[in-house]
Amino acid sequence: MTADHPALSPGLDLRALAGEARWVDDLLAGLPSPSGRDATQRQAAASALDKIRAMRTDFVEAHAEEIYDELTDGRTRYRRVDELVRAAALACPGLVPTDEQMAAERSRPQAEKEGREIDQGIFLRGILRAPKAGPHLLDAMLRPTARALELLPGFIESGVVRMEAVRLERRDGVAYLTLCRDDCLNAEDAQQVDDMETAVDLALLDPSVRVGLLRGGEMSHPRYRGRRVFCAGINLKKLSSGDIPLVDFLLRRELGYIQKIVRGVVTADSWHSRFVDKPWMAAVDSFAIGGGAQLLLVFDHVLAASDAYFSLPAATEGIIPGAANYRLSRFTGPRVARQVILGGRRIRADEPDARTIVDEVVPPEEMDAAIDGALARLGGDAVRANRRMLNLAEEPPAEFGRYMAEFALQQALRIYGADVIGKVGGFAGRAR
Repeated sequence: MTADHPALSPGLDLRALAGEARWVDDLLAGLPSPSGRDATQRQAAASALDKIRAMRTDFVEAHAEEIYDELTDGRTRYRRVDELVRAAALACPGLVPTDEQMAAERSRPQAEKEGREIDQGIFLRGILRAPKAGPHLLDAMLRPTARALELLPGFIESGVVRMEAVRLERRDGVAYLTLCRDDCLNAEDAQQVDDMETAVDLALLDPSVRVGLLRGGEMSHPRYRGRRVFCAGINLKKLSSGDIPLVDFLLRRELGYIQKIVRGVVTADSWHSRFVDKPWMAAVDSFAIGGGAQLLLVFDHVLAASDAYFSLPAATEGIIPGAANYRLSRFTGPRVARQVILGGRRIRADEPDARTIVDEVVPPEEMDAAIDGALARLGGDAVRANRRMLNLAEEPPAEFGRYMAEFALQQALRIYGADVIGKVGGFAGRAR
């Protein structure tokens, strides 16, 4: 910083924060794009960003509850994470990026962004850590989406909803969710997250659905043409191009549809439970990589073809594998979890350690019959109540909230790491 722009004390106020933020924005605007900066310019940008981010951290940690109460009218309104960060940008200038700044970021590949999502991560970490605001935000993310509520009457009547990434069909009380990104091996992006949350909401809200099943559809990808594939994980091509957002993908995925699979949707329709939850089953053909493997940790029953495999390559790619760091040890034990997450170990469905992740392994040609049998077992009258109690014991909401608070910032830092940008750059011209 210059002599005419002195350091501010830790007890800063919002006016001081906004002034410092404007100064940093002006500095960045006067520099070349990140890849075109020389060493001196990179150091100037890094120093300025480090200082303003320290100030933002201090501010949100000191005032998280007041900020959240202001943005939610005393916790009487439920704002999802995307709505919350936009509201914060208007109410607290300098605390999080503006809509205009985020629009500019979205227009750039990952390597050319300023990393403004890190500031969103700082803000959301502070909110999720707060004793009152954090649980309220988790509840907000468990409410049905507007898109699902709009589609619900038609789904109840027809039993079918076809979306770009997910096909949803109801047959005999089962909601069949089929991942249908056949050209990219069901690699995950923001569209898939939106479609999955919509499908999960519809399955939970339809009173005639007893149980949900997730399976990958048949692929048109040359390497797997005509074969079913579960999921290839995050779309690294989209990450390189800057199209994997922190809020609308990385956080919405964990706090939205995956949390809804675990806990259900909040409806407050009944005195005996605020949630509508149902049993869920996954059927894995070919492989479950990255986010696909993460999903298996929240299902009540997992069936896999004997030639399938599972892996979590996020650490070798440089990012954090969602909530797998929180959940995997519970299934496999700490040693295997570290081998998979830190060492990139791939587990085959036919090896003993796979049975800590999956419940049944059958030859590929027997998958359909095994699915029918497992679905019948999950339809028992007491299954719903018991899986609710198991999930409450294994994943207390407060513990999950603490994990997600730190994840919000650490994942934001990782997606802007030089190692990540370098690794995913090779995917710029192709899908995963």
